[in-house]
Amino acid sequence: MIAPATFSVALHNETATAQLMADLALLVGPGDVITLTGDLGAGKTASARSLIRYLAGDDELEVPSPTFTLVQGYELPPFPVMHADLYRVEEESELEEIGLSPLPEATLVLIEWPERAPSAIPEDRIDIALTHRPALGSNARAADITGYGKAAATVARLQALRAFLDASGYTDAARKRMAGDASTRSYARLLRDDEIVILMNFPQRPDGAALYNGKSYSAAVHLAENVRPFVAIDEGLRAQGISAPAIHHADLDHGFLITEDFGSEGVIEGDPPRPILERYQAATDALAMLHGKTLPETVPLVDQTYTIPVFDAEALLIEIGLMPEWYLPDRNAPLSAAARDEFFAMWRELLKKPLAAPRTWIIRDYHSPNLIWLADRTGIERVGVIDFQDAVLGPQSYDVVSLLQDARIDVPENIELTLLSRYIKARRSGDPSFDAAGFAELYAIMSAQRNTRLLGTFARLNRRDGKPQYLRHQPRIWTYLQRSLAHPALGSLREWYLANVPPPGAPAGT
Repeated sequence: MIAPATFSVALHNETATAQLMADLALLVGPGDVITLTGDLGAGKTASARSLIRYLAGDDELEVPSPTFTLVQGYELPPFPVMHADLYRVEEESELEEIGLSPLPEATLVLIEWPERAPSAIPEDRIDIALTHRPALGSNARAADITGYGKAAATVARLQALRAFLDASGYTDAARKRMAGDASTRSYARLLRDDEIVILMNFPQRPDGAALYNGKSYSAAVHLAENVRPFVAIDEGLRAQGISAPAIHHADLDHGFLITEDFGSEGVIEGDPPRPILERYQAATDALAMLHGKTLPETVPLVDQTYTIPVFDAEALLIEIGLMPEWYLPDRNAPLSAAARDEFFAMWRELLKKPLAAPRTWIIRDYHSPNLIWLADRTGIERVGVIDFQDAVLGPQSYDVVSLLQDARIDVPENIELTLLSRYIKARRSGDPSFDAAGFAELYAIMSAQRNTRLLGTFARLNRRDGKPQYLRHQPRIWTYLQRSLAHPALGSLREWYLANVPPPGAPAGT
């Protein structure tokens, strides 16, 4: 039995209500249930409206009270939301008619007057009890927030977030939702006077159950499971001349940061988006500069040292294994035991060269969604990097592949080859012994590794995490994979893929 978690907040006006609900919205997601209790006029609908508008990114969105419709649905950018008012419900059997019994899956549900149907309210929920507080002002309210069951942890986290914002001086800042990514992290812009900063919510959480030699997927492949690697690598990159955001305030225990805001000017343009050559050139130059250095394997972290993980054979093979684990079943092309053994045997042999190559810092997702153009800076400092918590030590070719075979946008092959030549030229200018042909081979191998993994990752994001939007990238990943498999060093692997791996959208055997 999980003990409830509760705390109280004084809400002096509607702005304070909107701030509280924005903070809560940062921590909840599809499948969560929030009940709103209180007398008529206590502010239940106003609270629900604030949360819905925040998730919509629209302060003017029409959010009527569902008193007469009973239920109102919203298809919002992060996930669907259902707003219900049970005041006029007389029998709990009515809930089935309005779509609340059973509660909808993959939807955030807000319920006013839950006491009208107590048996239909789940054990795992957040309750916000609102009461008038005329002593604090004519429009003042108090909110008693209680988390029941599994939601107790969310309420405890909300209390910690509010304390962090208060200690940092941002309790009264306006909140603007930012789009998230494929992770469990969430973000908001905080606006205070003329200042804009980023609030990051980075909950400690493994990516999946312990299925890989007793480890979660994230632990097995060295993905960050808390905010500490982000802070350590952030400071490490800044020390090497890379533009990573300054960290203004940090709560490492709970995983909250307030950081510099780089803005939203990217390195791509157009529809469909394509690379802005000057910006990709600068991003390429930044990698060449970083890879030309002998980088430390440890970096400072507050009062301790953070050891950057090594991208070892186990991690690389587990990543590659996402393709037979998730992608091939989607293509109705499961592997026989013999074919599976052959697949991993070929990869173990191929990975020997990258694993023996000189190691550098691999930022890991060094591509357009995570690169911000800082026009007021000069040289490589114009490239702002915002996603690096998963950094590992490994072959220099990996991040070059991430950039030039961007998983989210099409990079034409002529631009890829031009920028690859630019990188090699920059490396040779700093080190005349740099092996261009050897690097090209490592580039092809790590391209095949990364794109094989991405086919499986995007299939998993669809089936396990309910994020089908990532499937649209699979044809692009397939195109990149074909480019890398054309390298002579990958001939045997190319033949195996041709025999066993159907392209996205194609039936097995085609």
